Amino acid sequence: MIIFHDARCLKYSSSGHPERAERIAGTAPLLRDRHPDWKWREPTAANDITLVRAHSPEHLARIKNARHDFDADTPSYPNIYDHAVRSAGAAMDAAQSALRGERAFSLMRPPGHHATHDRAMGFCYLSNVAIAALHALKNGAERVAIWDFDAHHGNGTEAIVAHNPQIVFASIHQFPAYPGTGAKSFANIDNYPVAPYAPRNDHLNVARRALEKLMAFKPDLILVSAGFDAYVRDPLVQMTLEQEDFAALGESLRKIDIPAAAILEGGYSDDLPELIDAFLTSWSSD
Repeated sequence: MIIFHDARCLKYSSSGHPERAERIAGTAPLLRDRHPDWKWREPTAANDITLVRAHSPEHLARIKNARHDFDADTPSYPNIYDHAVRSAGAAMDAAQSALRGERAFSLMRPPGHHATHDRAMGFCYLSNVAIAALHALKNGAERVAIWDFDAHHGNGTEAIVAHNPQIVFASIHQFPAYPGTGAKSFANIDNYPVAPYAPRNDHLNVARRALEKLMAFKPDLILVSAGFDAYVRDPLVQMTLEQEDFAALGESLRKIDIPAAAILEGGYSDDLPELIDAFLTSWSSD
């Protein structure tokens, strides 16, 4: 397993905000301690050439020169553009590692799957997974599948990759919930809304079914928007998954003989380090 991580992603915060530095600060040492054989690499920041495949130049300029919060959930932190391009670069690096036959995980912030072509929202500034998918298509992949099991709909990823014949996207998410989208499927987009408090087994079966359908596309690469906020004790939604369920998601990924990379999205409980470890350990077990 290769972990793409840059400790500078801890250098911004907002008091009381759920997307806090502690999410990563608690996870990195736990993974280093439990898995001394895993490789750690510092990612390369994404550049404008790669970013404009997913975002407008105007959007990039707004993040670079931000003076005001983008919305109530998405603050204008100092140097947020630098943090965002490093997070996007980590997703790209993870995807390229996967295409070389290595399992890879991006342990970075900010997350990305709510950022649209021209809007920062929902804690997200750049659409990390969409950027990585479009970059992979320029660098060895002909078909990319995206499996998003974050508890919130990946509306930004969807908006960027919709109607792209080389990409299929599946989002398994609570509905109704923020951002209020993802009720219907269309074209290359498969949405799987899950009701609040749905039984764990029902939720897992939906996630597995979504993954099986993605595999029918015969992708060269699968990218995972790995959000851990469907956990029963997460403060932002009303879902029921337990730690062992994230291990089950990792096992499902391990059974697929297709290059894969995972990128951290949400997950806001104090148990996040354990949830990530359960997923990665199960995925990486031979």
